[in-house]
Amino acid sequence: MLRQLYIRNYTLIDELDMMFHPGFSVITGETGAGKSIILGALGLLLGQRADAKSIKSGCDRCTIEAHFDLCRYDLPRFFEEKDIEYDATDCIVRRELTSSGKSRSFINDTPVQLSTLRELGDQLIDIHSQHQNLLLQKEDFQLGVLDIIGKDEETLKTYQSSYSSYRQALKSLEQLRAEIEKSHENEDFLRFQFNELTDAHLSADEQPILEQESETMSHAEDIKSGLYETDELLSGDEGIVNRLRTAVQAMEDVGKVYPAVRELAERMESCHIELKDIAGDVSSYLDRIDFNPAELERINERLDLIYRLEKKYHVETTSELLSVAEDIEHQLQQIDNSDDALAEQEEKVKRLEAICKEQAQILTKRREASAKTVEKEMQQRLVPLGIPNIRFEIALSKKPFSSDGQDQVSFLFSANTSTPLQPISKVASGGEIARVMLSLKAMVSGAVKLPTIIFDEIDTGVSGKIAEQMAQIMREMGEHDRQVISITHLPQIAALGTTHYKVYKEEGPNGTVSHMQQLSPDERVGEIAQMLSGESVSEAAINNAKELLKSK
Repeated sequence: MLRQLYIRNYTLIDELDMMFHPGFSVITGETGAGKSIILGALGLLLGQRADAKSIKSGCDRCTIEAHFDLCRYDLPRFFEEKDIEYDATDCIVRRELTSSGKSRSFINDTPVQLSTLRELGDQLIDIHSQHQNLLLQKEDFQLGVLDIIGKDEETLKTYQSSYSSYRQALKSLEQLRAEIEKSHENEDFLRFQFNELTDAHLSADEQPILEQESETMSHAEDIKSGLYETDELLSGDEGIVNRLRTAVQAMEDVGKVYPAVRELAERMESCHIELKDIAGDVSSYLDRIDFNPAELERINERLDLIYRLEKKYHVETTSELLSVAEDIEHQLQQIDNSDDALAEQEEKVKRLEAICKEQAQILTKRREASAKTVEKEMQQRLVPLGIPNIRFEIALSKKPFSSDGQDQVSFLFSANTSTPLQPISKVASGGEIARVMLSLKAMVSGAVKLPTIIFDEIDTGVSGKIAEQMAQIMREMGEHDRQVISITHLPQIAALGTTHYKVYKEEGPNGTVSHMQQLSPDERVGEIAQMLSGESVSEAAINNAKELLKSK
């Protein structure tokens, strides 16, 4: 519920700070006084596009701020998801616009994106202007009315969940068919690749082993020459091993008479043992080295095959080649099993489609019952609103599955006994459509918690008793802590408001300025009298105004 509206430096408004109340409020004022400015400011709070031209001439920025009571709305989750502080009794929404064209939005002093402001605004205020009557042409609006009146929210959610699963399964089926068709086109090529890799008999660690063997055999003569020279130096008759053995024996003899060198003899013996062992290894390696041109050719041919395959498949190791082979094998298995996979997915789609049909039928039955309720109540509501021969029917027909079910809806209308029923947007006049929309919103307000509703001259094209009946409907809508605001030119509607505001213009030193004030009981009499008689207020108009106010 809107509790307070503050506007500064917006169009013709210097500063406005107005409190609002629950129930049915009315806003009156002469044409051009600034009522549309108030609506424009509220539109900015609802996330409409801003225009720097809206800033009051001579000012560099404008501010629009509103305070809302959210106690009747289920909005804690919205604030939690958006990471905004939640205050149920005082939610502050603010929009700032600078002359440079920049706009900033805040919810409870937290900067937010315009989309977030728009999302919250849609749940706080519903501004019903004449262009909103075009909603009657939209099937989703008509269907929404049936679902609200029939309290079909859970049924619809259940259907939509099933429909989403069905659509996802259908999408997966289409993708699977495309993949199978594409894979069949590549099957011969995939089998050639798989056979090529399989016939290579690759092992994960063979490449580095082969590369080392190739390196060794390619330098066999140099290796053998070096090993032979080392072997001679270590193990020959005059080699290091024998000479060190002689030195050890000499040092052991010295140690028998000179104990100080015994440790050196032991150390030399350790070196002799190590060198003798090394010499044995060198001799062993020397025996192993044998240059075999045929084996070298075999190894290099094997490496050439590996390198060619790695280049072809854009990898660098035999392990990666084996992974490529596994992937191709998996693709071939999918091709071999594609008929089974396709049949399984088709069965899943059929099963989910059957569930959708079943739940859509439940939704249809509820909508059919809701349609009867709406038809009956609309007859009752529209007769007192000046359409005595009203015929209002709701036609439901089948359509392909969609996110809102399989029901196609059309509101059929006739204001005369001689006129056949036709879609309401084609045959109803502007005034009749306004009364239909008011009646529909009155029905909806009784079924759900609607946001603050602002009717912008919904009384266009009506007068007298009809206007009074429309006012009574709006007043009923404003009961039970609901809030309805009507911008009107009709005294019959203005008189039935529980709170009355007036918008007016004044000429000041800086030009024309719009103001808004809440009227006292005496001021209401004068305002309604002026609405009745025009510029010069007669005594009869004053008495008439008092009578209108008494009757409320």
